[in-house]
Amino acid sequence: MRVAGVGVAGVVLLAVGVCGTAGCSGLAYYAQSVNGHLDLVQRSRPVSEWLADAETRVELKQRLILSQEIRDYAVTELGLPDNTSYRRYADLQRGAAVWNVVAAPELSLTLQTWCFPVVGCVSYRGYFDRAAADAYAAEMSAGGLEVNVYGVPAYSTLGKLPFDALADPLLNTFIDYPEGELARLIFHELAHQVAYAADDSVFNESFAAAVEHIGAVRWLGQLQRSAAREEYRRLGERRDQFRALTHTYRDRLRAVYESAAAEAEKRAAKAAVMAQLRTDYAQLKLERWGGYSAYDNWFARANNASFGVLSAYSELVPSFERLFERQGRDFPRFYGEVRRIAALPTQERRAALAAISGD
Repeated sequence: MRVAGVGVAGVVLLAVGVCGTAGCSGLAYYAQSVNGHLDLVQRSRPVSEWLADAETRVELKQRLILSQEIRDYAVTELGLPDNTSYRRYADLQRGAAVWNVVAAPELSLTLQTWCFPVVGCVSYRGYFDRAAADAYAAEMSAGGLEVNVYGVPAYSTLGKLPFDALADPLLNTFIDYPEGELARLIFHELAHQVAYAADDSVFNESFAAAVEHIGAVRWLGQLQRSAAREEYRRLGERRDQFRALTHTYRDRLRAVYESAAAEAEKRAAKAAVMAQLRTDYAQLKLERWGGYSAYDNWFARANNASFGVLSAYSELVPSFERLFERQGRDFPRFYGEVRRIAALPTQERRAALAAISGD
């Protein structure tokens, strides 16, 4: 997963976005976005320089070489953009590139949104400083919303910045991920440069998630290293089980919130659902995962905001995977059709995807 503190987070953040509506808080947020991204790219150097530097750790050199093999594969085999994104590397000396704040009402899974030029309205607000993210989250919480703050090891500027030095770099926050997970992340973020629908996070993230999965399977399939494939299979199996469990409970929560019950009854039902969720997770972890604990933090902090984020990353993935098959597994044709659908008005866009799923 790439959300809610579970593994890698692949949400899009346009770091130079300026608040343009009443939903944004003005120049202070704009300034931290610009300064944060500039600080990030100023720390980066071309991969070739890191490889030529005698002080670069051998282990890091090996990972950087692998990243460039994956990056080349993204261009030659997946038809993803051939530019300077992920051709540079930076060590931020911290565990996340940004921290996202997401929020939802007490009795709803609908996420709060914020609007920006270029990217439109998105369901998160990113900060390059953890303390600033926590402070904003506290404000939202004081207003009665359920809030989640999670670290994002990578984000996309959509390939829209003008200079090579400003392109999205590789980061210490994800460079040591298992091979399949590193490939997924790079493919995911590059996919955001292929097609993007303003005001539709679910469309954007589901498309990128479909590309990452298709790409990672292909990348690992051409390797002679069976250990990498087995590790990806094992992580993917746990990821699928996590999704199945959380989707079940997301639907139960939605049923509670959409019922005609009084608010007090909804709160009691919600508490029961959340308690059972954690019980079922503990059983899954013990009986099928052998104590694997990477998802512990998600379940410990799970709330409406957490469930809202999950929807953005998976809801439309089957539609995109089916569309890929319908386009003969031809990436240029697939991307062209995705861009066509992305340009449609929101309701027509969703209707087009629904028709694909119904075929």
